[in-house]
Amino acid sequence: MVENYSEADIRTLDWREHVRLRPGMYIGKLGDGTATDDGIYVLVKEVVDNSIDEFAMGAGSEIVVSVEERVVSVRDHGRGIPLGKLVDVSSKMNTGAKYDSEAFKKSVGLNGVGIKAVNALSESFTIQSFRDGETKSARYARGILEEEQGVQPTGQPNGTLVTFMADKELFGNYHYIMEYLESMFKNYVFLNTGLTILFNGQKLLSKRGLHDLLTENMNGEGLYPIIHLKGHDIEMAMTHGRQYSEEYYSFVNGQHTTQGGTHLVAFREAIGKTVRDFYKRDLDFADIRHSIIAAISIKVQEPLFESQTKTKLGSKDIAPGGPSVRNFIMDFVTRELDNYLHRNPDTAELLLRKIIEAEKERKAMAGVQKAARERAKQSSLHNRKLRDCRVHYGDNHELKRASSIFITEGDSASGSITKSRDVNTQAVFSLRGKPLNSYGLDKKVVYENEEFNLLQAALNIEDGLEGLRYNNVIVATDADVDGMHIRLLLLTFFLQFFPDLVRAGHVYMLQTPLFRVRNKKETRYCYSDAEREKAIKKLGPRPEITRFKGLGEISPDEFKHFIGKDIRLEPVRVTRQDSINAILGYYMGKNTMERQEFIIENLYIEKDEV
Repeated sequence: MVENYSEADIRTLDWREHVRLRPGMYIGKLGDGTATDDGIYVLVKEVVDNSIDEFAMGAGSEIVVSVEERVVSVRDHGRGIPLGKLVDVSSKMNTGAKYDSEAFKKSVGLNGVGIKAVNALSESFTIQSFRDGETKSARYARGILEEEQGVQPTGQPNGTLVTFMADKELFGNYHYIMEYLESMFKNYVFLNTGLTILFNGQKLLSKRGLHDLLTENMNGEGLYPIIHLKGHDIEMAMTHGRQYSEEYYSFVNGQHTTQGGTHLVAFREAIGKTVRDFYKRDLDFADIRHSIIAAISIKVQEPLFESQTKTKLGSKDIAPGGPSVRNFIMDFVTRELDNYLHRNPDTAELLLRKIIEAEKERKAMAGVQKAARERAKQSSLHNRKLRDCRVHYGDNHELKRASSIFITEGDSASGSITKSRDVNTQAVFSLRGKPLNSYGLDKKVVYENEEFNLLQAALNIEDGLEGLRYNNVIVATDADVDGMHIRLLLLTFFLQFFPDLVRAGHVYMLQTPLFRVRNKKETRYCYSDAEREKAIKKLGPRPEITRFKGLGEISPDEFKHFIGKDIRLEPVRVTRQDSINAILGYYMGKNTMERQEFIIENLYIEKDEV
């Protein structure tokens, strides 16, 4: 039946209503702060981006950022917003100076949208401009102007101060993870030598740009010294490591394009072609790029991104009427990388040796991989391991970004999740028993071990993250000793062979309740002893208390509450200071006595358990 509609059904939303009704169009997903791409981090980025643009124009070399609880404050020392336009800039959509390419030739934000989105999505938002001895401020609540202070004299240096608190009505019980913010700010200083960011009192700056970025993100030294090349509007750095996958960091106008785009495609192609031509050998591009760690940064006039969150470049040209992105990058890499290799024969020799080793490994693995793929294909046909979902990870669409796969063990646990899940966005992969401890093994085990082979095929990560089918890879195990052991074994597998999956923030642990406390009127699920005690007090004397021993004991009707909109996920994070090899060696190696001593020294026994 087709419903009728009339003029009364058509309405026009003002800018504030539209942002709050469709926040995904402006900041991607909402989220609670557990993922690096959650909206609360996009809000911070939108504010800081404006300060970065000021620095790029030669105004202000220091940005001060403070994040305390949920209050974010950003103070730059740029030119300051013209005082008469302060309210327009912060509350009128598509208002800004960046439409004039002479004022902001190669800035991050061009649409005059970002700061307005922050305003509308914040329960409190204050913006203050300092300009030539005068200052003016405006205070908002959820995009509604509450107070506009007139122009006053000031002794403060020029610049802008923005303070906001994201709206709990939209973001829920969110929190900032400081490591995520620190990583974001470090990228800013790597891309803007001479810039200092003071983050909660910590001084961040870089003298060697992308060279420092690679050094920061590598586990151990590269196989040869980092190749660092700079040109007009372009900078690159590269080396090869000991990991199995390719690892890239790409940027446009200082924006971290986590999903790559036209510039990254061109960069990968240019490296392969240049190296092949230098050695005058028919080398396979996959062998050339095997274990590469590289970064590319370019400046583009009026960049075209595939979404407001600016994570993927869509521009074909460097500037209107200018060369294509591909040709610009190809010309630079072909010329400069070739020159570097000619001037540094020791590095060229080490690089060739690495490529030949990769070629030998690839050929030795060819038969194993072919057989493994066939087994994975047959298993998929029979649907023995994977209960797939309908939508997969692939672009900025909110539904696809919500796609998840639960990795669980045992028929009862996977059965409960399978019956409770959202079939559109949630898949289930069922393990049979404990996975193999893969520490110290070579990648052949990924193909020879059925569990690993099928898991790799389900995730589609054999050739890197570009084909990843799920945004969230969730390990769902019992909260007992065996469950913790399975977690460790799966994390060992990911960190050993696919560390970029963890680094990119895709891996989580599912938190499920330990207790159910209920009376005839109310049921509460508790994730800790403290929550249980609080629930007992709330529900009154002698409520029924159930201790869940495993996932299989939770009925599907109850389970849907724990993997729905209120799902609790604990992100798996590896800090840049952590060496993956050292971590795996300590926790999964053969140093049994060392680990035993650590456990004994750090064992904490509750008094009431003695």
